[in-house]
Amino acid sequence: MQALLVVDAQNEFSAVGRRPVPNHVAALQTIRRHVSEARGEQRPIAWIRHNNRPTESPAFVPGSWGAELSPGLGAEAGHGAERVFDKDVFGAFTGTGLEGWLRELGVTEVLVVGFYTHMCLSTSVREALVRGFDVVVDPDATGARALEDARLGTLSADEVRRSALLQLVHMGATLAPLAPTRFEPMLAAR
Repeated sequence: MQALLVVDAQNEFSAVGRRPVPNHVAALQTIRRHVSEARGEQRPIAWIRHNNRPTESPAFVPGSWGAELSPGLGAEAGHGAERVFDKDVFGAFTGTGLEGWLRELGVTEVLVVGFYTHMCLSTSVREALVRGFDVVVDPDATGARALEDARLGTLSADEVRRSALLQLVHMGATLAPLAPTRFEPMLAAR
């Protein structure tokens, strides 16, 4: 059985948050589609929420607007198993009880979506892989930020996102199939 892991889909990544992601709106739209599909199929959904420690930056402060899940996201009753897991490290499996919950539900595969592709999402995917889960990632439901280093240079947010995903694929994760577009019915009719 497949579960959906929504990693850090929080306000802090919005355009007005402390950690804005350029493709935030588009990625959230795709995340919401996955949530709707999982609920319709009664698949488990794990909502992963990052909280910074008191000694860290003022982003993701527990109880703050930035730490809240993005509007319309979060566990709801009546759709199957859904639970929020709070973490204060990059990986969703470290110290959260997520693995035990997934195993109790008979989950063998996870579809992982969320933010930052190069940090928490990547770490969570790696943790799932080393625990023996099959892992699928939807590139369109992820986002990153530009990175810069005096010695290593600069990568755009999209380059960072694609690089992280490429590494995960080469570690054993698979990419979700492309979502059907509104043009496919026209193309199929030809």
